Amino acid sequence: MSVLRKPLPATFRINASCQFYKDICSKLENDFRRSLESEVSNEYGEDAIRPLPWYPGNLAWHLNFSRKELRKNLALESFHEFLKHESDVGNITRQEAVSMVPPLFLNVQPDHHILDLCAAPGSKTFQLLEMIHQSKESGLLPGGLVMANDINVQRCDLLIHNTKRMCTANLIVTNHEAQNFPNCSLAKDYSEVYKDTCKLQRLEFDRVLCDVPCSGDGTIRKGHDMWRKWNSGMGNQLHLLQVNIAMRGIALLKVGGRMVYSTCSMNPVENEAVVAELLRRSGNSVELLDVSCELPELVRRPGLSTWKVKDGGSWFQTHDDVPHDRKTVVLPSMFPSSDITEESHAGCGDFEMKTDNRSSFSRNCNVEETRKNNHDMDGVSIGSTKNLDCTSNIMNSKFPLHRCMRIVPHDQNSGAFFIAVLHKLAPLNGSQIQGTKIQHTLGKDRIEQLHKEPQPEARPYETILTRQHNNVLEVDDDAELLGRRHNLNMDNGTSKDKNSTEVEMVFNDVESGREESGDRMKKLQKQSRWKGVDPVLFFKDEVVIKSIRSFFGIKESFSLEGHLVTRSTDNARRMYYISKSVKEIVELNEQVGEQLKIASLGVKMFERHRSKDGCSCAYRLSYEGLSLLLPYISKRILYASPVDFHRLLQYRTINFAHFVDSRFGEEAASLMPGCCVVVLVEGNIMLYVQRLKEPLDDNVGFKNISGHKNADSILKDPMTIAIVCWRGKGTMNVMVSPPDRKDLLERMAYRFGIKASTEEDEKFYPKVNGFDQGS
Repeated sequence: MSVLRKPLPATFRINASCQFYKDICSKLENDFRRSLESEVSNEYGEDAIRPLPWYPGNLAWHLNFSRKELRKNLALESFHEFLKHESDVGNITRQEAVSMVPPLFLNVQPDHHILDLCAAPGSKTFQLLEMIHQSKESGLLPGGLVMANDINVQRCDLLIHNTKRMCTANLIVTNHEAQNFPNCSLAKDYSEVYKDTCKLQRLEFDRVLCDVPCSGDGTIRKGHDMWRKWNSGMGNQLHLLQVNIAMRGIALLKVGGRMVYSTCSMNPVENEAVVAELLRRSGNSVELLDVSCELPELVRRPGLSTWKVKDGGSWFQTHDDVPHDRKTVVLPSMFPSSDITEESHAGCGDFEMKTDNRSSFSRNCNVEETRKNNHDMDGVSIGSTKNLDCTSNIMNSKFPLHRCMRIVPHDQNSGAFFIAVLHKLAPLNGSQIQGTKIQHTLGKDRIEQLHKEPQPEARPYETILTRQHNNVLEVDDDAELLGRRHNLNMDNGTSKDKNSTEVEMVFNDVESGREESGDRMKKLQKQSRWKGVDPVLFFKDEVVIKSIRSFFGIKESFSLEGHLVTRSTDNARRMYYISKSVKEIVELNEQVGEQLKIASLGVKMFERHRSKDGCSCAYRLSYEGLSLLLPYISKRILYASPVDFHRLLQYRTINFAHFVDSRFGEEAASLMPGCCVVVLVEGNIMLYVQRLKEPLDDNVGFKNISGHKNADSILKDPMTIAIVCWRGKGTMNVMVSPPDRKDLLERMAYRFGIKASTEEDEKFYPKVNGFDQGS
């Protein structure tokens, strides 16, 4: 309780797949860490800023001060500005430490298909994207993808906004009820799924993250309103929804795949009870993994094997104790499961079970020792109970719930979290369908009762969902808190009985897919079946694609055909590039009648311009997709010195005659009007910026640069810095967003020591409010 009343320390994570992550790490270690230790060590201790010891690669950092202190302390002002800026451009993610843990236990590989079932606001989705992109070569996409889903349209918008900073072609954002997530199957039964290995037959995932909506008592250090709003009844109301979401995740998981179930709650009804019910329903199809050897520096405690359930003012040890009129509200699955279904409770009196569990945790728990400690009272000393004879009457779970993980605030000065790692051994079978339907019937009765009777305990969810956020540019703790609270009525009130069972869903999806075929499929090519959502259309205009490829000299090795999609039915204003893995899912979705409600996908690659300068290509490049396309471009490329590159960024528009290197200005003037790429080349300006011996042709580009490696190797270098510009009538105009321009300016200042120009320069290179190309 003492720790819970203290502010939560601020934490953030560096994006290891970003271009400048080494610069950021160096700046943290060599600049901020030293300066902050000297300036604020008396107030916040010697380790005012330090890496989290359990996070791989020193990519996650812990601050000894809260977000509020970070904003208000003048000594921390420059560091706060650094964090805000790096967050805006996607180089870091400001995220609670315990929230970073679940993705780490998924053991993600670059070729994995990953589903984040309850993804908003997107911090964990961003983390998953970092993992699949971290080891990729420049210009090559990973074979995997991340599908991020959320039920709420507004939270989907926040999810899209926050993941857009990643600029990835391997992301799909969907808008569905997690417990009824579509199956999208062409196979008649499970045996046909893998018959045609060349074509995706069914939507399945190697990894599933079920970070389900919960009561949120683990966030009490950052959400102070939880002190007033929280009560134990919240967990009871969410239990069935959590079970159904997790069961849907298991159904969508490939055999051999791994799923992580997590909450930011400490309530066993939302945690161990859910996991036990998943194991009961799944039978031998799923196992609970022991991951005690993974992340050894992370302090975690074992899961509980026994607990009591509160309803109103009463505590119950078994479902048999629950009054008859409450049995459809307090479900059997909320209690520890056991082979013994009936037990005597005589003689227990006013017994109160303690859940401190302090004596059983370790930095790296031994499974056998943990099982021994948890067998009767989950690590609580029997001597701490009032009546020793009562221990024989307490029901213990028959499942190995000690393999679950509980992270508590006072172990590592963090928030609280629950994590369980599940491994799928075999497909779900028909016997598990029946158990699911029975539970769902109970849930319907419970929901009807909740609608008839006032339930003041459920109201905090609505309050949280209507809370306004003034700043959505940061993936911060407030956004994380918003994304984790769901309105119970929203999730359950309108759902039909579509519970997750693989056998049932396969047949249903095959039939619905057949009904959508034929003439209707042709109509769906231009109109989405989802109201208010633009359709996903493959861009198939070969003439336009050829003109783009020819104008920019895009090599044939970079496939455009079949990888460009648009959301416009008539005039494709923007084109998004999607990876091969995303392309296969979009094609599958078309064949099954657009069962997936896709809110966003891919990275913006081309955008139609409105220039009247006589440009022969109707589309310009987007800066968001430049890093992916750059190694394959052979035309419309200029190489600039650090000085001229810096001035382009700072002033956005420069007359050809005003460049420091006159040859660069001449080369820019020689280009035909339209979009181009300017590449920063480091080194002595007179060595690397020279005219080629042959006459300059803007359709050829540079083959080599005197005194330096050839142009191809420069463009393929992942550390190469390049920007999208527009060659106007008499000027070169930068087409990069203000946050990205600021980011690049700071990189140049850090690398080359080039600072902002003086006031005299401001007069010489006046700023403009727009580009002369009119876009």
